[in-house]
Amino acid sequence: MRTILAVIVISLSVVCLSTAYTITLAPSTKECFFEELHQGDKLTITYQVGDGGHLDVDFTIFDPNDHPLFLSERQSTGTYSFNAELAGRYTYCFSNEMSTVSEKIISFNAHGIVSVPDDGSHTDPLEKEIRELAEGLAAIKDEQEYIVMRERVHRDTAESTNDRVKWWSIFQFIVLFGVCFWQVFYLKRFFEVKRVV
Repeated sequence: MRTILAVIVISLSVVCLSTAYTITLAPSTKECFFEELHQGDKLTITYQVGDGGHLDVDFTIFDPNDHPLFLSERQSTGTYSFNAELAGRYTYCFSNEMSTVSEKIISFNAHGIVSVPDDGSHTDPLEKEIRELAEGLAAIKDEQEYIVMRERVHRDTAESTNDRVKWWSIFQFIVLFGVCFWQVFYLKRFFEVKRVV
């Protein structure tokens, strides 16, 4: 009975606390988010810049004492995973301060595995497998969201190109029609016989 209860507790604690967010980061701004972690909790953050500028953003993670754990500058995508050494509020920030003109659209995930205190007994192989499956599921979900973001960027590019081709074709038709009308009018005047009375 105790083993079944332990498996259920671990299963519930291993379920990824996964939420995908999409934010728009204005030029010359920084936006921060917080996660409350206990000692031993694992947190994984993945992000992807979907649109804007050179598709780059600065990313920083701070521990509860405001010491930087990780710094990534001008990257379009990234994944960072760590185990909390201290209990408290961990802060992660996305910065677009390097850009003065273009806003950035960022999609990110923050998911973690809540640690279960070890009672001194050996870890059950089933518990280990459940943890590995949860981590694998989180990695697959992150990859799917990356693919969805890239598909959206490519679709927007294709639609923009389609609009430009359409308007260029309309412009060419108008110019061609104008040139044809002018040529007919000019040639007609050229061949007209002028009589002097």
